[in-house]
Amino acid sequence: MAYNQNYQQQPYGQQQAPPAGGYGGYQQQQQAGYQQQAGYQQQQHAGYNQYAPQQQQQGYGGYQSPAAPPPAAPAAAQEQTLRGWFDAVDANRSGQLSTEELQRALVNGDWSPFNIETVRMMMNMFDTDNSGQINFAEFAGLWKYIEEWRSCFQAFDLDKSGHIDFNELKTAMHSFGYNLSDNFLHLIIKKYDRRGLNPKGRGDVSFDNFVQIAVTVKSLTDAFKRIDREGKGYATIGYEQVQ
Repeated sequence: MAYNQNYQQQPYGQQQAPPAGGYGGYQQQQQAGYQQQAGYQQQQHAGYNQYAPQQQQQGYGGYQSPAAPPPAAPAAAQEQTLRGWFDAVDANRSGQLSTEELQRALVNGDWSPFNIETVRMMMNMFDTDNSGQINFAEFAGLWKYIEEWRSCFQAFDLDKSGHIDFNELKTAMHSFGYNLSDNFLHLIIKKYDRRGLNPKGRGDVSFDNFVQIAVTVKSLTDAFKRIDREGKGYATIGYEQVQ
């Protein structure tokens, strides 16, 4: 089975503070960064560094997307806000969030909930103790990760519609170093355009689906590069390799 992919990985940008805009019903406290506090160490999954929003150094419109921050505690005011939001969706007061509870905590700019596939992806990335649920420390790391992606999303949402259309997605993927064909990008939008009232959708994707697209494309590219060790842009894949 032959697989051909024209990808060109570019150097990535530098860290940028999350935006000051509100998210999930709470106004985000803008910080110059996360401050270290005794007695609290934010847990961080290896997948955080792997899938943090990244962009080439000569970024689109001068925008530099953030790299993964060092493991540190949120400032006291922000921790209090996050704790209040965590407790509000922790329906059974277990101190852990199930997939369904986490979905209630994560909303798009139009207040629609994250699709369940994106929520499960986030759960798998930040469930550091493999409990199948998210504790508060894991939730704090997940929240900052999403805020970084929100900065990235807003940079490419040029018409400020709250959704990413074909041209905006093409610019974003190119800035991430992925030179995908127009046909493939149309296929991606068709798959992830879930807000339309008919099978054709509306030709754009919401914030949660944008994150899922970016993480999925990176995951597939990394998997392909492990097979295409010579960097030819194509590889012959045996049947057992796709299992």
